[in-house]
Amino acid sequence: MLFRQLEYFVAIAREQHFGRAAEASYVSQPALSSAIHKLEQELNVTLINRGHAFEGLTPEGERLVIWAKRILAEHDAFKAEVRAVQSGLTGTLRVGATPTASTTVSLPVEAFAAIHPLAKVRVQTRLSADDLVRMLSEFELDAAVMAAGPADEAGLETVPLYDEDYVLIVPRELLPDRGTSMPWVEAHRLPLAMLDQRMHSRKLIDQAFADQGLVLDPQVETDSIASLYALVRTGRWASIVPSNWLFPRGGPTGPDVVTMAEPVARQRIVVAIGSREPGSLIARSFAKTAAALSLNELFAIGPSATRTP
Repeated sequence: MLFRQLEYFVAIAREQHFGRAAEASYVSQPALSSAIHKLEQELNVTLINRGHAFEGLTPEGERLVIWAKRILAEHDAFKAEVRAVQSGLTGTLRVGATPTASTTVSLPVEAFAAIHPLAKVRVQTRLSADDLVRMLSEFELDAAVMAAGPADEAGLETVPLYDEDYVLIVPRELLPDRGTSMPWVEAHRLPLAMLDQRMHSRKLIDQAFADQGLVLDPQVETDSIASLYALVRTGRWASIVPSNWLFPRGGPTGPDVVTMAEPVARQRIVVAIGSREPGSLIARSFAKTAAALSLNELFAIGPSATRTP
């Protein structure tokens, strides 16, 4: 069995099409088909249901694609470790982040890049916690910046990054007599635009309202923090967002920021990587770098903090 055969097989499983898989693997379709046929002969199983076109994987094929991804990931990790011993850490770190961490992810990435200048980094955001867990388990990501709960439940290895509180961003015309903090029950009376329900932070916000006997029913939902802030800037809606999202912007220019209280809602944000051993060197290096940061001190946002433009 050759690594090349496994790479071709994973490409077919991903693309669901022989021609696209051959193109993605930079080989001709006959060469790809021949390699898969030899793999089936070696294993003495049929891996792909074939008709006039690709018709899906057999049960044996579904099992093999899981093992193939794992074998290829370990192979890449070993090659990266050898290169690191020879000339320093290289390769590409693939990091995913939830929308609310799409700005703060820059901090561990910056620290990692400073320590490993030969490495490249590719960041994907606008991913839900479920997306991140799946992509880590299928070796499509090396690390993820996400809430601790889903990461711990999935059995991932995690290191704390920072604790996330929640604030109300509100146009002054909607709340002319704002205080330094606001109970959730008062925020419920405002017209709200919110992140959609797939996001873990939205689930925590829903629970905070539920604890007060309230059901959150926003007029507008979006999967983008940038879109959410633009909606608030229209003056028609307020929103509740993680306070740490404001850090890279130095605070918003326009709406006021009011701390959510009674009760204080908080969640821990972590860097999550696969728990397998020895695992990816580049992922472990990113987690080690993140663990050395003191972002709670940097943000210095607590339950009584308030910012104004």
